[in-house]
Amino acid sequence: MQAEGIARKGRGGRKPSGQVVRRETRDGFNYALRFRAYGRREYVTLGRPEDGWTREKAERELAAVLRDVERGTWRPPEPDPAPKPIEEPTFHEFASDWLDATQGQWRAATLADYRWRLESHLLPFFARHRLRHITVAEVDRYREKKVRDGGLSPRTINMTLSLLGQILDVADERDLMDRNPLRVNPKRRRLRAAKPERAWLDRAEQIAALLNAAGELDAEARADRQGIGRRAMLATLAFAGLRVSELVALRWRDVDLAAGRLRVVESKTNAGVRYVELVPVLRDLLAERKASMGKPDPDALVFATTRGRRRDKDNVRNRVLATAVKRANENLAKVDRTPLPEGLTLHGLRHTFASLLVALGEDPRHVMGQLGHTDPVFTLRLYTHAMRRNQGEQSALRALVEGPSSDPGLSGAETEQPRVPAVASD
Repeated sequence: MQAEGIARKGRGGRKPSGQVVRRETRDGFNYALRFRAYGRREYVTLGRPEDGWTREKAERELAAVLRDVERGTWRPPEPDPAPKPIEEPTFHEFASDWLDATQGQWRAATLADYRWRLESHLLPFFARHRLRHITVAEVDRYREKKVRDGGLSPRTINMTLSLLGQILDVADERDLMDRNPLRVNPKRRRLRAAKPERAWLDRAEQIAALLNAAGELDAEARADRQGIGRRAMLATLAFAGLRVSELVALRWRDVDLAAGRLRVVESKTNAGVRYVELVPVLRDLLAERKASMGKPDPDALVFATTRGRRRDKDNVRNRVLATAVKRANENLAKVDRTPLPEGLTLHGLRHTFASLLVALGEDPRHVMGQLGHTDPVFTLRLYTHAMRRNQGEQSALRALVEGPSSDPGLSGAETEQPRVPAVASD
């Protein structure tokens, strides 16, 4: 510690004295004052050069302090008030605040799901817990109680644990708890849940029922909704294997009806940029759609909204697929046929396309190329499934994609829509 300056005595008697000192620290140094006031030694820290303090400024401050001491007006600096202890909230309080603060980040359906997980499952167990009392043992106790109670699948219980971990991450960041117990060996905190098998269509009867239903909805649509093209849209997913993001980005310049193929330009992977061969029934449906649009601009979207904009994938899922599945099941029930598989998704139609290619006898490399895949595992699994398909079903699938006139077993062959074939189930 080095003295930078000393206040001198005056001629009229002993005056208060002091020094500017420079105190070295790990991060550099700072200036301080050391002096006597009212018979006591005082030490006042001023600040670092980064805060604007220089030796000259510190000397001026010392002189001012000593004048105040001489006049009897100097008072020691008031210490900073002790910080108020943070009141530890309950899980109910913290989770409610978290949801209120973040709800603008979630879609309505996600927010409703989060509320259900909290109000129906997490809060009944953890509501009165202080955050620091939510330990690994308590989380395990919650999980075990849910298993005993029954009513929830392992996957759903794991979903509630995921939300709990998401909330406690924020509490952990704010030092409101020692650690987030969901981050301590997280695999042990969760139940082993079987991966749900994706629903898809692998029978001609199912595919035709879906397309027929979509065609009915097209025919019944009001005038300003006639251009949606539900049947052509679902046929493109099922007969070309496009992802929904690829479907809504498809433009007429990428559809070559003469060559019988379409080009996927916008894809989430490099392998996804590809050409897809059009099976005859899809080529006919796309030609029909193009004719209904007059002479669309090459840059126009094939499946645009009524305003010519790109369609949202949620719109395709909720207003196209869901409504067609509902109508198809109603039609199948009328003739005492099995309904479509529960949980059919847009991606399930991509799986349907792969199954069709296998039924048509295409080799695995070709199937992978048409899907834009690089991993052969999925394709080989389809071939294993195809070995269990009987010859009649394979013929019906071939007839469906090549056109109803190729198989006398398809009823309604004279109509433009593929009809539900009369084939025995396998």
